[in-house]
Amino acid sequence: MSLSRSIEGRVAIVTGAGSGMGRATARLFAEEGASVAVVDLVGERVLEVVDEIKQAGGAGRVEGFTADLGDRGVIPGLVDSVVETFGPVDILINNAGMSFPSPIDGPAFEEAWDRSFAVNLTAQAFLIRACLPHLRRNGEGRIVNIASTEGLGASAMMAPYTASKHGVVGLTRSLAVELGASGVTVNCICPGPIRTGMTAPIPDDAKTKFARRRVPLRRYGEPEEVANITLSLVLPAASYLNGAVIPVDGGMLAQNT
Repeated sequence: MSLSRSIEGRVAIVTGAGSGMGRATARLFAEEGASVAVVDLVGERVLEVVDEIKQAGGAGRVEGFTADLGDRGVIPGLVDSVVETFGPVDILINNAGMSFPSPIDGPAFEEAWDRSFAVNLTAQAFLIRACLPHLRRNGEGRIVNIASTEGLGASAMMAPYTASKHGVVGLTRSLAVELGASGVTVNCICPGPIRTGMTAPIPDDAKTKFARRRVPLRRYGEPEEVANITLSLVLPAASYLNGAVIPVDGGMLAQNT
């Protein structure tokens, strides 16, 4: 059993890596010596992140892949391409996600529901399926599913997103139990208010008011703060952490208000 605190030489897939938490995670993993597959829906963002990592000295440890993970049919081919490029996958970070606010009786609810589940939940399950032979090969595979504090609570007008993120928590716990005997660990991070593209439309004054009222640390988090927790979960030394659901929310869920 390795209790190393290094991921140097590991092969990692990071989805939703074109911006926000995924981008920060891809950059951090490359800095730590991993080979990183940068996966995102938007090709321009993929190229930007790959270039950033190469400029920072990550050349030879990064490659970009453009894919719409809402179409689960593309997932096996995506994983095959990563394996052809880097070799067997050691780490899977299921970070890709979308939010489509919609009231239950709104005209866009059906579309919001279908797309939210396809990207936020179904893609995670089928990426795990596709990567599993590689993750199982040496008993040290690491899976981190990114959910949200919406997976542990709820906000109005967000049923498609909230339900899909509750599903991510359930998927994590179920597969932690199912895959534990193979040495593959499955854990989940539930980010709270983080400065990402998803929260960018919220005015800064509204962010400040919310954080002062709801977050004990009195601020929004940064993507890099989530990325560092993600890194901690995939270390070889994190071999006995399995089925954990970890809020990274500045203490928001701990506060009774």
